[in-house]
Amino acid sequence: NVKMKCLQEAKPPEHEIVLKGGNVYNIYVNFMEDNIYECNILHEDKVKKVKEKMPEDGFIYDLAEFFKVFADSTRMKIIYALLEDELCVCDIANIVNTTQSAISHQLRILKQSKLVKFRREGKVIYYSLDDEHISAIVKKGCEHIEEL
Repeated sequence: NVKMKCLQEAKPPEHEIVLKGGNVYNIYVNFMEDNIYECNILHEDKVKKVKEKMPEDGFIYDLAEFFKVFADSTRMKIIYALLEDELCVCDIANIVNTTQSAISHQLRILKQSKLVKFRREGKVIYYSLDDEHISAIVKKGCEHIEEL
């Protein structure tokens, strides 16, 4: 039992952390009653500065939800197709090689997340990316993947 081991030892367990650039830090970790890890802070000034700039939990939650939308390969295919041109559901279904029903379901999620907008022309609805931010996010993601 980790909790009991920490309480019984005179010195908490030591963990060696190696950061980029080769800096090595030894961190002593204690397991607390409410499942929170406590460690000796080596750079209190940095921690204070970052905490001051850290957004509120609600904003972090919204940001995490935003990025979750990108975590589906069908939605990413749709977004990628819409990077090229505005398209109707039939065109998207053909490009993505799936059913119109599946595309409509994913487009609904993309619209709710304000990643995709639409316009009607007669009976046909055309979809496009909501704004340039979406394009920039996808392009940055592609750049990152290509670096790996």
